[in-house]
Amino acid sequence: MTSDFLLLPCDLVCELGADSLLQAWMVKSASLTDLLSDNRSRQRSGGLGVWYQTKTDTPVKGEETDFTATIPLPPSTVLPPRGSLFPHISKLVYSMPTDALKDLLEENSDFSVRHGLLHHHPNTRMLTTHRDAHLYIFPRWIMDFIRENENLETIGEDVVGWWAKAGWEKGLSTNLGLDGIFGLDRVDEENEDRQGGGSPGKPATSSPSKGSQARTVTLRDKSDQIRQSESTLSGSINEPLIPPMLAYVHPSQKTSSTAPGPIIRRVDTSQLLLQVSLQLAKLPSVEETGPDAASPFAHARKVAYPEGVKPRTTITKQDSLVADNVTVQEKTSIKECVIGANCQINEGAKLMQCLLMDGVVVGKNCKLTKCILGKRSEIGESCVLNDCEVQENMLVEKKSELQQPPRHITW
Repeated sequence: MTSDFLLLPCDLVCELGADSLLQAWMVKSASLTDLLSDNRSRQRSGGLGVWYQTKTDTPVKGEETDFTATIPLPPSTVLPPRGSLFPHISKLVYSMPTDALKDLLEENSDFSVRHGLLHHHPNTRMLTTHRDAHLYIFPRWIMDFIRENENLETIGEDVVGWWAKAGWEKGLSTNLGLDGIFGLDRVDEENEDRQGGGSPGKPATSSPSKGSQARTVTLRDKSDQIRQSESTLSGSINEPLIPPMLAYVHPSQKTSSTAPGPIIRRVDTSQLLLQVSLQLAKLPSVEETGPDAASPFAHARKVAYPEGVKPRTTITKQDSLVADNVTVQEKTSIKECVIGANCQINEGAKLMQCLLMDGVVVGKNCKLTKCILGKRSEIGESCVLNDCEVQENMLVEKKSELQQPPRHITW
């Protein structure tokens, strides 16, 4: 890795433009010297991560969350550009999965907050219902940090978590090797040499005069004042030159008929897959809004193949998606569903809040509610399924009534 880079997970659904994130990072966290120079010995750029609220209008029970603590950035005299992310950016000072926090609470019966955190950052905001999107902009020096600490196993919990704590926990930056990465140890050695009157191994041949002593003390005081002023600007006295890890905390999505916020969600469970799929199905199609105003996840049309839909059917287009080459027989009802390509919905079927992957066959007079049907699965006639996950290529016998998942989907 030879330059700053963007890191993102494969299970991310994100409407937020990468250009907005990049702009926020360049203004709030990137070092101008790093952007204009190839000198790797003086890297000062920080990082930027994304967190989002899980308690939305349609929360998913049991969704993972992270315990996050942030502090506000110093106020700026310049008004942020319209539509920028600046008002929602803060400095990250603590981050760990909520599961790890619960383990600490069970082990110790409480959660101990270090005095160093409250001493340096009394205005700390702690969040427990947000989740790390695992979307980061990292400076190139983070690879040196990872190589220096071979025991780091995860990006979110270990790399980001320890980096955030190194900005305020006394001595942690030295233990993690950050002083060496940023040249702080070299600065300390130069100060010691200057204060001692010579380099190690070369003692002074004569004792300094009274005037030279006064000059040495003055230089030392000036150096301390400069370093203290730098530490004040960075927000930490103990670790003056550790670049910040910033957090963009995506504002909560509230019900709005005019301007819903951009979607940011990770989809790593079947329930999240269903919920996010149904959420994306509510986006207006390109046919309705035009290409310029459409979401990047919008489909060209809500029903891609209207020729396959027979008369006397009900499809709620405002909250459903029907893909190519789907045949829908008469007397069927499809409400708030996502139906993949090449599916067959036979006569009299009733589907509500379901996700059908490609090639699914639904028999006559079936009633399906909140179900996920894997690829090429087949549901026999007159089946009643509620909250079920059907494995791909699986046949459900006709007239089956299932309330629990018969199989988990295989991806």
